[in-house]
Amino acid sequence: MPEERSIEQVLDTIGDENAREILAAISIEPRSAKELAEECDLSLPTVYRRIEILEENELVKDRTLVADDGNHYKIYESNFDSTVISLEEEGEYRVRIYREENLPDRFSQLWDELNPE
Repeated sequence: MPEERSIEQVLDTIGDENAREILAAISIEPRSAKELAEECDLSLPTVYRRIEILEENELVKDRTLVADDGNHYKIYESNFDSTVISLEEEGEYRVRIYREENLPDRFSQLWDELNPE
């Protein structure tokens, strides 16, 4: 099943232009904070603040890599495939965040719905 989040959390996070720029950049390929700062024309502290918010909302994940000189650094990548915001019958909004690892669960759920016992 898709993961549900409060509409306020998701909209506040993706409502920030800098956060959207970072998400757009890492949706193409994982990048380090330094690469994001250069590509998005943002200061490094701004990049780190936005990444922290994106991580808190589980929209970004990080991996640690080792450089040729032995230093460690993190790269950031998108942690979701799509987000759907819908208006429910009760007049409430619902946010669903679809992640790649949810695909087998979504298939199983669809299969169960099509083949009730």
